Amino acid sequence: MKGTLVLTWFLMVCLSKVTVQSQYYSQSLPYDTKAVKVTHLHFFLHETLGGKNPTAVEVAQANISSLPFGTLYAIDDILKIGPEDNSEVIGNAQGLALMVGGNTTTGVMYVDFGFTTGKFNGSSISLFSRNPITETEREVAVVGGRGKFRMAKGFALLKTFFLNATTVIVDFDVTVIHY
Repeated sequence: MKGTLVLTWFLMVCLSKVTVQSQYYSQSLPYDTKAVKVTHLHFFLHETLGGKNPTAVEVAQANISSLPFGTLYAIDDILKIGPEDNSEVIGNAQGLALMVGGNTTTGVMYVDFGFTTGKFNGSSISLFSRNPITETEREVAVVGGRGKFRMAKGFALLKTFFLNATTVIVDFDVTVIHY
């Protein structure tokens, strides 16, 4: 009987220690109001649709019609300072584009623009927006970012600079609001 009491007392002490040490821990920190920054970016997206090294490829297509409606593309485009082929590469744009318009000229794009040089090296902005691709000028939404663009929001004005059967060059004029 004495052994049972000692064991019971020992277990109660152990259990009381476990509950004390396993309680939820929370610490309130003072809110640090960081200044809002507005950054303007200008670059060109270079996309290759065919050939030996395409940067956009079809990965799925709906089999309900011959229209591109429902076609999904994977994108790994190159970002450059200028529209010329020999312009400096500053990053890449990776993501997905889905053709959604019944007229097949509207896409929804989710693309992460990662920068690999300069003061934004290692940072990226994320775009997720409707993109009426046949319009010469259009606007898409910046919905996030990482690195120096953490908590980003903003917009990008797109202009088709060059378009043929295998090459697309789009001028990006981006306004990013971040902290």
